[in-house]
Parts: sequence; C-alpha cells; structure tokens
Amino acid sequence: MAPAGPRSGDAIFASAERVNAELFTLTYGAIVRQLLTDLEEVEEVNKQLDQMGYNIGIRLVDEFLAKSNVSRCIDFKETAEVIAKVGFKMFLGVTASVTNWDADGTCCSIVLEDNPLVDFVELPDTCQGLYYCNVLSGVIRGALEMVSMKTEVTWARDMLRGDDAFELQVKLLKQVPEEYPYKDDE
Repeated sequence: MAPAGPRSGDAIFASAERVNAELFTLTYGAIVRQLLTDLEEVEEVNKQLDQMGYNIGIRLVDEFLAKSNVSRCIDFKETAEVIAKVGFKMFLGVTASVTNWDADGTCCSIVLEDNPLVDFVELPDTCQGLYYCNVLSGVIRGALEMVSMKTEVTWARDMLRGDDAFELQVKLLKQVPEEYPYKDDE
C-alpha cells in the first residue's frame, strides 16, 4: 500500500470544522479594539498582537502537522511554499503566494490574495501606525520556531494602510539544530 501523500490546503479546508467567518472577523476586531483601549499606545498594541500570534503559532503547528500530512520540508523555500499554499488555506481559507526571494534563499515575501481579518475594518487616523493583522506575523514566527527556524516576520505592505496588497516579509535568521531532551543509554 502506498503512503498517503500530503493533502492540499483546499482538501483540508473543505473537510475542517469551521466557525462563521463574520463571527471570527468581528471577534478579532473586538480583541484589537480592546487592546487599543487598554494599552493606548499603537506600538504596544502591535507588540501584543505579535505576541498573541506567536503563542498561537507555537500551538497551531502541532495541529497543522497532524492534519496536513506534510512531510519534513527540505529547506526554507519549501517551508515558505507550504505555509502559503497549505497553512493559510487550511486555517484562514485563503491562498497566498511566495515571491521576492533574495539571492541566499533566506528572505521572501508572502502575499495574501485575500485577508478575512480585515472585512468590515477601516483604521481611524489615530491608528495609522497599527498593523491590524500583526497576529499573522506572530503565528508564522511561532510556528517556524517550533520547527527549528528562527525568523523575523514583518509587514511590507498592508491594504489598511493604503498599499495594494497584504505582504509579509519572512526572513530566516538561523536554522536551530534540533535538541532532544534525553540521550539514549549507551
């Protein structure tokens, strides 16, 4: 019997239990609004959203690996493609593309074709420094750290700030060697 191949993001998304997209979008908006009220400083809200995303990412990677049947990626380029084509489709129902690779293959852009987090959102003038979807950069950073990749994830373009697309820049800082918690008895 042949081993099962990796499932596509579309197949996983179609079979996954879902929450109403509008409810999800409005709940996320309420969280951002509450952070703005509590923290008052836009830069602090950006940091908090990134940290929330990081905490989600370190837990979400287990579900991703269990449900997607994706085997170990051979390099950072393949990892970025899996995030864009399978991860974003699996969890947000959107497709993303990977572009703008640097010569070393350690930095790329992930461009979202659609972003359900921003439905019904318009930033007021007092929040122009806010990266409303900063939770996504934290999710990617946290998930990649769990698979031994230390990264820096920043927003290059944001439609809420007047750009023509949502674009995340993902930079591999270092590949962390896997450490095992114990050694086998010799």
